[in-house]
Amino acid sequence: MSQQGPILIVSSAGRPSFARALDDANLFPLIDAKFAEAPRAVREVQPAAVVVAAANLPQPQFEALASLVGARKPYIPLIALNPVTALPDNALPLWRSEANPDRLVARLSAALRIRALHATVLRRLEDDATQLPLPEIDSVRDATALLVGRGGNYPALSVALGERMGVVGALSIEAAANHLNNRDVDGIVLSEGFTPRVVDAFLTVLSEDSRFRHLPIALTSGPLARAYDLANLETIFGQPAEIAAAALPLIRQHAFEAQLSRTLAAIDAGGLLDPKTGLLTSAAFARDFAKAVEQTLSGGGGLSVVRFAFNPGYPRAQLDGARIISRLKRQTDFGAAHHDGSVLVVLNDTDLRAAHAVARRLSSVMRHTSNGRRSRSDPTVTVASLLPSDTPRSLLARLYEGSREAV
Repeated sequence: MSQQGPILIVSSAGRPSFARALDDANLFPLIDAKFAEAPRAVREVQPAAVVVAAANLPQPQFEALASLVGARKPYIPLIALNPVTALPDNALPLWRSEANPDRLVARLSAALRIRALHATVLRRLEDDATQLPLPEIDSVRDATALLVGRGGNYPALSVALGERMGVVGALSIEAAANHLNNRDVDGIVLSEGFTPRVVDAFLTVLSEDSRFRHLPIALTSGPLARAYDLANLETIFGQPAEIAAAALPLIRQHAFEAQLSRTLAAIDAGGLLDPKTGLLTSAAFARDFAKAVEQTLSGGGGLSVVRFAFNPGYPRAQLDGARIISRLKRQTDFGAAHHDGSVLVVLNDTDLRAAHAVARRLSSVMRHTSNGRRSRSDPTVTVASLLPSDTPRSLLARLYEGSREAV
């Protein structure tokens, strides 16, 4: 496997036992460093990944090391084995690694894929003339966790996760599967309330679907029935706040990967796509909207526009809504997020009745997302269809007039 550089192994004693698993996987070169030497080794060696035996490391120094690693580009995975204290946002936890050393190799391989993707994006941005921003990640703004459960700790977990990221709730495995198919999720927290057989069936289905093999999954109760082909599956025990804090680094990493993928798509589209949402930029939307109206009036057919207006006090709600629309819209449709807190979607060859049906489906998906402690993605929805006497401006004017009436 190519890891684009050496792997730095950090411990407070001699070479840890987990290094043998990396040797057996032909990950080389491996460079050992005592914890006091780790910052200097990061600067001089320029590792592709850092693996830390974190059980006995002092937290302030570890946070300083994590800050140093997190500031470097491209992304350097930092994996902390068997940590006993809270971790920085960019330190990926791995407990009980000695029981199954292959888990470390799988976790590291998945993280190195993201490093390679980040390097590709940075290289493309250097040669790109669109001046797209460098991809960054803010877990509160970008990451979304799917909380599945119906036990007594479900409400407390929902609050603890909601303080750190967006949360999609599901009280059943069937509802969770529906969310996974309908929207982008950066991690799953599987709480109490399900039998071991149900949990085993759910994890088996996820491991057999290539879309979810690298998705972070935090199991909060019970032993696993067997080993699953899921690189970022972790059993996390503790209070809800502790579970949320431990799951955050893995979920944050997946959100970063999604942001990189959107940025790469925006580069390929010549800067016409917004890397934050996956929809068109405002300028590209205005151009395509004018053309769509002109072609529909001259060639016949239907055209409708849907406006989803979100509470401007919760910008995360607009972002979530835009990403849901980007995922669920038809290839013939297009949309954009606008500065007034709304998202406009143009539905080609769609009459008013069909447009209302599409709007209801999209808004129903958005209503399952909470942002922060109490805010939700509940948009005000208005729909307008093109009339023979319309221009792009008059159609939008009727749409916004309908929005004011809806409020």
